[in-house]
Amino acid sequence: MKSPTLVNQRCSIARSLVVLGEKWTLLVVRDVRLGHTRFSDIRSRLGVAPDVLADRLGKLVDLGVLERRTYREGGAREREEYVLTPAGEDLAPVLAGLHQWGTRHLPTDLSPASRYVEAATGRPLHVAFVDDDGRSVDIAAVAVLPSEAG
Repeated sequence: MKSPTLVNQRCSIARSLVVLGEKWTLLVVRDVRLGHTRFSDIRSRLGVAPDVLADRLGKLVDLGVLERRTYREGGAREREEYVLTPAGEDLAPVLAGLHQWGTRHLPTDLSPASRYVEAATGRPLHVAFVDDDGRSVDIAAVAVLPSEAG
């Protein structure tokens, strides 16, 4: 296997795709974030093969995106559920960005399955570039610069 180039070793996007770039991964994170934390619930919602789901869940646990927690219902045996770690919670804007992009650029005759709103007011939210003062910056005014470390 070819080792990653220095550019990809330094690139945050490339490193993130090592964790998030497999099919089903972000859908698993989405469903856990929506409260579907049990293997059977995730499997039934996604329609993914059990071996594939077990592999994805294991990798997400190993990489610190999810953690396993045990639970027991009414005298039944202990089972495991999956919950987001802080690293997993930090994927919320990524999911929202994909949602926003898909709604805008891949429209269907169906209404979107979900909306992002401010919990307290119900006001619609969107993903944006925001400066340190909280001001939204138009994409046309955003530049990507090489780091000073070069």
